Amino acid sequence: MVWIWATIGLLALVHILQAWCRNKKKRLPPGPRGFPIFGSLHLLSGEFPNNDLHRLAQKYGDIMYMRLGLMPTIVVSSPQAAKLFLKTHDLVFASRPPHEGAKYISFGQRNLSFAEYGPYWRNMRKMCTLKLLSNHKINSFKSMRREEVALCVESIRAVADKGHVAVDLSENVSSLIMDMSCRMVLGKKYRDEDFDARGFRSVIKEGVQLAGAPNLADYIPFIAPLDLHGFTKRMKSVNKAFDVFFEKIIEEHLQSNDGERTKDFVDVMVGFTGYEESEYRIERSHIKAIILDMLVASMDTSSTTVDYALAELMRHPKAMKKVQKS
Repeated sequence: MVWIWATIGLLALVHILQAWCRNKKKRLPPGPRGFPIFGSLHLLSGEFPNNDLHRLAQKYGDIMYMRLGLMPTIVVSSPQAAKLFLKTHDLVFASRPPHEGAKYISFGQRNLSFAEYGPYWRNMRKMCTLKLLSNHKINSFKSMRREEVALCVESIRAVADKGHVAVDLSENVSSLIMDMSCRMVLGKKYRDEDFDARGFRSVIKEGVQLAGAPNLADYIPFIAPLDLHGFTKRMKSVNKAFDVFFEKIIEEHLQSNDGERTKDFVDVMVGFTGYEESEYRIERSHIKAIILDMLVASMDTSSTTVDYALAELMRHPKAMKKVQKS
């Protein structure tokens, strides 16, 4: 046990010395000094870290430098400064740092959301934009989307006709978005029991929560093997569930002989299997990562947006009447 802590201490010292030597030669924005190893993590210990960052920005300015653990971090707090990072110098800040959640859940950080900026990310983005997200491809699923919306409305009407029965709109919207996403991406609707004992939506929800949860290993990488939060084991379990399910989906598409149906996203991606582009070769792990990206992006954001829109309409009856008339 002693040698483990000695090794950790030695690695920490090496990281600190390397960071100190690098930063000494750079002109960095103002910011809190922080402690060795942990940096300024203690300053974000409140319930709402965004409020902590706002308070620090009032002291140090719109562009602030701070170390979160061993990770050098720039915090931008004004539209003018954000424009410099997101537009003027966007290529400099376009990449993603190593991330434990994406590493274990997203098949080695091969998805678009967390992949390192470079030839792979650019080509996968181009492929998805032209082959998966083009207007022609999206419009090919228009009749399917209308069908699913009609089924959802009919389901809500049937429950409402029973009398004074509460209708869980969030649940209905979530089911609607999941069904549409599955049909567009995977080719058909899947029930929870087709996926895993935990259920499709629950595993996706757990994966999103794990990927977004504060993880000390993201800020102090050399302690990652210790898995202090217990996240790694859970992330591997989530990835295994996705891997088994996506493997089954890919095999179904490879064995399908139905040439009349509209090609879904998996059909398009499977067509690129073995395709060599610059320094990499597209394999099943890349396809699985992109499928996961498409499902999570379409299901989580869309259902949340519709939930908020419905809530606002309920709060504003006049706007609701305008929507009902249109």
